[in-house]
Amino acid sequence: MMAKILADKRIETKHGRSRPVAKRHMPWGTWALTLNAIFVYTFLYVPIIVLVLFSFNAAKVGSQWQGFTLQWYNELFADARLGDALWTSLKIAGSSTLIATTIGTLAALALEKRGWWGRKTFDTALYLPVIIPDVVMAVSLLGFFTLAFRQFQALIGLNLAMGLWTVIISHVAFNISFVTVVVGTSLANFDRRLEEAAADLGATPWQTFWRIKFPLIGPGVLGGALLSFTLSLDDFVVTFFTRGPGVNTLTTEVYGRIKKSISPEINAISSLMLLASTTLVVTSLWMQRRRQG
Repeated sequence: MMAKILADKRIETKHGRSRPVAKRHMPWGTWALTLNAIFVYTFLYVPIIVLVLFSFNAAKVGSQWQGFTLQWYNELFADARLGDALWTSLKIAGSSTLIATTIGTLAALALEKRGWWGRKTFDTALYLPVIIPDVVMAVSLLGFFTLAFRQFQALIGLNLAMGLWTVIISHVAFNISFVTVVVGTSLANFDRRLEEAAADLGATPWQTFWRIKFPLIGPGVLGGALLSFTLSLDDFVVTFFTRGPGVNTLTTEVYGRIKKSISPEINAISSLMLLASTTLVVTSLWMQRRRQG
């Protein structure tokens, strides 16, 4: 009853008149949470905004604004070394995404089936690449490759070295978990009665999967692939530990340049990477929500 009176905004008095209800003050806890949210978002996003703005700054060095220019973007596109690094990153991201999406989708389909031995253990181990720090993942992969190379050389005399292929395998290793989680969400919302209806109509399991199940979970598979591509394109720590001589991705190239100084070209390439990553992540989330809707 009291909530209804407060919602009406006015209270009738005994003389038939009305007066406005006094405004309720926001509790101090709500104020504290609001200020904390403002502080967190400011701390996270203001540096990014500054970076993007200074990618259009005419000043070669320094932090003073000297006018708007697109010079650094023009120089960026003319930089052959950055172009090669970008092409290497795209090859790694594309290859690892294709492999991780395939294995991750199959893993999600396997986890959908109940009752098989070791399912809980496999499900638990699958989340390890998601929760462990990147540096731990990188050191673990480096140790694995080093040990494996020694064993191959001792057993069959094959002398292997790190290169582009070790980076691709490393990216596949941590991307599988993310793809499995995204595809698993789509499978959780899948109506199993559609499979039963297809079986009643004489469809084989293969036909049921490709004609009914896969089109319905397709947005989730594509969303997982976009997320995997974004993570692979942005990764630095794992790439830095597992790359071989002559393998230079976009992130490692940027790292090598900022050790000397932060030039406007670095701001420009960082802004483009931010735009690409944001676009892919937003597209992935949009497709997942569309599927759930």
